[in-house]
Amino acid sequence: MRLLVCALLLAAALPAADHPSAAITNGLIEAKIHTPDPVNGYYRGTSFDWSGSIYSLTYKKHQYFGEWQQSDDPYLHDRITGPVEEYRPGDKGLGYAEAEPGGRFLRIGVGVCEKPRDEAEYDWRKSYKVVDPGSWSIQQGENWIEFIHQVREPVSGYAYRYIKRLTLVPGQPQLVIDHLLENTGTRPIETSVYNHNFFVIDGRPTGPEFVVKFPFDLTPDRDLKGYAAVQQKRNLVYLKEIPAGESIITLFDGFGATSADNAFVIENMRSHAAVRMSTDKPLEKMQFWSPGTTLCPEPYIALSIQPGQADRWTIHYEFFEIN
Repeated sequence: MRLLVCALLLAAALPAADHPSAAITNGLIEAKIHTPDPVNGYYRGTSFDWSGSIYSLTYKKHQYFGEWQQSDDPYLHDRITGPVEEYRPGDKGLGYAEAEPGGRFLRIGVGVCEKPRDEAEYDWRKSYKVVDPGSWSIQQGENWIEFIHQVREPVSGYAYRYIKRLTLVPGQPQLVIDHLLENTGTRPIETSVYNHNFFVIDGRPTGPEFVVKFPFDLTPDRDLKGYAAVQQKRNLVYLKEIPAGESIITLFDGFGATSADNAFVIENMRSHAAVRMSTDKPLEKMQFWSPGTTLCPEPYIALSIQPGQADRWTIHYEFFEIN
């Protein structure tokens, strides 16, 4: 891999395990970010995009992101923090289904991976061997950081140029994540992408002090095990804390065809920390997952990009306090 870091202001601070990182601030918010590195990166798994993983974001002494499980394994599929994204073309990788055993497929934001010779179906819980991480370029200013990832897999014809830029809006308690995905290959890119979020707000356990509010009437597709319930049609409330080893997961139906429904608010009634997230594309689906240590609204959008074309989308976070 060719790792090009064009960052005159790139923070040199390293976490305890010497993983590369950067820090940005707008005077109101400070964010610390793990940066991609195939050798020393905090996350080297193949589920999630390696760029833009925030491991600390503070506003008015409130903490919004952090480690939610105990693990030192950089290859664990979900050992990652903050607002991170996974690209899911048919719940697999680009070219996985047609790749021969020992062949190659693409994971967006990761690189070219090898399909095991003894595997019949894609396993989202495992990390695959990365045979070509592509090239990463990183640029940074005081209140922003930008990642550019370029990958080409000549056998399948898939290739892309991917730009993700995180900006702390001047004078506002807001984080904006801009994306551009350009198809530089010869085959269409058809994929879903979702942000897993992994909120860890003020270190509080998932339980009755939290409420998650949506802009549409919620219809869960499965039982919430007595840990949570829908109230007032649009609010997900916790009835009790979720113990270790347990979690809830559901798909919420009820959203419309515009981007107005691609939003939610999380409030903590004890610490008074809150966050609002919105995306400028319509929902494909809204999944919600939550163990006892993190809250994860997972808004999915659909992308269809022809060769030579590109698509853009923006995620907006606003951090605030409730009374």
